Amino acid sequence: MRAPTFRNRFTETFGVSVPIIQGGMQWVSRAPLTAAVAEAGALGFLGALTQPTPDDLMREIARTRELTDQPFGVNLTILPSINPPPYDEYRAVIIEAGITVVETAGSNPASHLQFFSAAGVKVIHKCTSVRHALSAQAAGVDAVSIDGFECAGHPGEDDVTGLVLLPAAADALDIPVIASGGFADGRGLMAALSLGADAVTMGTRFMCTAESPVHENVKRAIVEAGERDTELIFRELRNTARVASNGVSRRVVDILSNGGEFADVKDLVAGVRGRKVFEEGDVEAGIWTTGMAQGLIRDIPRVADLIDRIMAEAADVHAAAGSGFAVSV
Repeated sequence: MRAPTFRNRFTETFGVSVPIIQGGMQWVSRAPLTAAVAEAGALGFLGALTQPTPDDLMREIARTRELTDQPFGVNLTILPSINPPPYDEYRAVIIEAGITVVETAGSNPASHLQFFSAAGVKVIHKCTSVRHALSAQAAGVDAVSIDGFECAGHPGEDDVTGLVLLPAAADALDIPVIASGGFADGRGLMAALSLGADAVTMGTRFMCTAESPVHENVKRAIVEAGERDTELIFRELRNTARVASNGVSRRVVDILSNGGEFADVKDLVAGVRGRKVFEEGDVEAGIWTTGMAQGLIRDIPRVADLIDRIMAEAADVHAAAGSGFAVSV
C-alpha cells in the first residue's frame, strides 16, 4: 500500500507524495534501500562516493531504475582531501544519467551549481546553521536541509537543537527547509512541519529497515541503543561527528580530550574500519555513524510499512491537536 498523498511546496518541487527524505549515507545508500524509499512515495538518495568510481555510480543508478520508476536522487558529499575523488566526473555521471535532484553536503557546492542548473537538476544542500543556509540560498540551491545537534554525522560546532534551528531557518529563508536530526516517527514529522520545515530527512531510521544493506548486527544494536548511546568525536579539532558509542569511539574521545592530535587517532577512525562494521557486523570494529534518533527506534520494518506508519501517526497527531486545542479571545 502506498503512503497517503501529502502536498506542499517540497512534494510539488521534487515530485514525491510524502515529505520524507532518505539522506545519502556512506556505505548505506545503495539501490535496494533508495528504490524502496522511492516506491513508498518519499525521496531517496544514492550515495555517490559509496561507489568506487563514476562508472560504478552509473551502474548503481541503472540498478536502482530496474527496481523503481519513481523519482530518486544522488548525494554528492564534497570534502577537502589530499587526494580528492573525481567530483567533476561523478557530477557528469549524475547529469548524463538524467538524475533530477542532487543532495550536496560538506563544502560549498557553488562550483557545481552552474552545471546542475544548466541540466535542470535541482539541488538540496545540507547545512548546520542558518548563516550557512543563507549562503547556500544566495548561491542558488533549490532547498536546504538543516542538521540539528541531534543528527548523526556532522552536527557542526554551534550545538543548536532542531527546536530552535528549524524556526530560525524558516524565518530567514525563502526556499524549502528540510529538517534533519532526531526524526524517526510521525510525531517528529508533525513537529518539524509545525516549526516551519517542509519535510524531514531520516538517516538512522532508514538504516534500520529491512532493505538497508547494513549487517543485521548493526540494526539490532540500533534497536537496543538509547538516545544517550552516541559519542561526539573530533570536538577538539572543530570537526565534530556523532557516532555510535563503542570501545573505539570512547577511546578516540579520551585521546583527543587529553591533548592528542588527529595523527594519534587516524588509524582508529579509518573509513575501512567503519565499512567493516556495516558489512561484517562487528560493531566494535571501528567508528560508525548513528544519531540520537536511535532512542526512538524499536523495530526493523520494511520501508513501505515504515512510511505508511509515519504518515498515519502524523495524521493522528494532527487530528488530536485539532480536537484538543482551542483559543478563546
